[in-house]
Amino acid sequence: MIPPELAEEVLDDLEVMRARDPRGLLPAVAGAGAQVRETARLTAEAGLGRVTGGGRPRGLVIVARREGAVAASVLRALLGAGSPVTVDVVPGPALPVWTGPSDVVVVATRTGAGSYAVGPAYEAARRGVSLLGIGAEDAPLHAACSTGRAPYVALPASRVRHTTLWSLLTPMLLLAAELGLLPGEVADPESIAAALDATAEECGPAKETFANPAKTLALELLDALPVIAAEGPLAGAAATRIADQLATLAGLPAAGFRLPDQRVAACAVLGGPLAPHDGVDFFRDRADDAGRRLRLLTIRDSAAGGHDGAGERDPRSAGEAMDEVLRTAAARNVPVSALAEQGQAASAGRLPRLARQLAVADFTAVYLALALDAERGRLP
Repeated sequence: MIPPELAEEVLDDLEVMRARDPRGLLPAVAGAGAQVRETARLTAEAGLGRVTGGGRPRGLVIVARREGAVAASVLRALLGAGSPVTVDVVPGPALPVWTGPSDVVVVATRTGAGSYAVGPAYEAARRGVSLLGIGAEDAPLHAACSTGRAPYVALPASRVRHTTLWSLLTPMLLLAAELGLLPGEVADPESIAAALDATAEECGPAKETFANPAKTLALELLDALPVIAAEGPLAGAAATRIADQLATLAGLPAAGFRLPDQRVAACAVLGGPLAPHDGVDFFRDRADDAGRRLRLLTIRDSAAGGHDGAGERDPRSAGEAMDEVLRTAAARNVPVSALAEQGQAASAGRLPRLARQLAVADFTAVYLALALDAERGRLP
């Protein structure tokens, strides 16, 4: 395991990071704001009217995996339980048997290739279902959408794998806004892009570790076994993203728990056999400790909702559950990190706040991968 002091030297050396980043993950993550603006323009050019002209559908069926599935979970969390339409996320290659002309199918994939994406597009066209495709230029999915005269958001070839979340999410948000499912100001691309730009300035590679929340979090996770506690559905989508990025880019497993539903499980893990033993000094020198140690990573959402009144669990709100998880961590001397809680304006909307969380998560995973030199190890 790389010592933290050596990892910090790597993260503060631009030339070393550039040499360890052959795919250009850092520039791609830093350009998320520009990605939103460009994708919004491409979506407008695609012409969503061919999908939204028929009015509000019965349901949205989103065919997606990994980044596309995270984007879909963000949309579903934003719409909430009171959504007038259902939102179903399926991995393909088949559409649900009940999908029909009163629904809208969105196929979201970076490559626009593969049977899991192309098959559902042709199937939607055969059933007369309104279709929106999102994928690479000149991809098989583009041809399938053309066959059905469906709009297609053609993503540039410059999109880098593992960094295209916003290219897949932006068209979904604009579609929801045009269907009247989200207020236009909530799905405003410019406010999202501005939040991403501000986070890129705060977390960029030129910013030294002591003043960089993403580099700091990467160092905290360097020798940790993360336990992610997410406050509500929207934070849960961010938790899914950071867990996937940590595993994919840095090879670091993470356990995720959405609150309040999984509060009991989260507390059991924090108080279980992997937690520090009773009587261990939290402030001791840990340099000689063997193995990874639990670290609680919290993702907050102040708008996650209050008391649910169901009476089936205690506590019955995400905030109360998070407080209990934090008390358990403190009682068992489990260190705590917070994802992007500092620096965000209290007046910012939910999507800009989420954008900051997702951006810090992406930067953190990339920095951790570069500190471990995981990227060059993937080269043939």
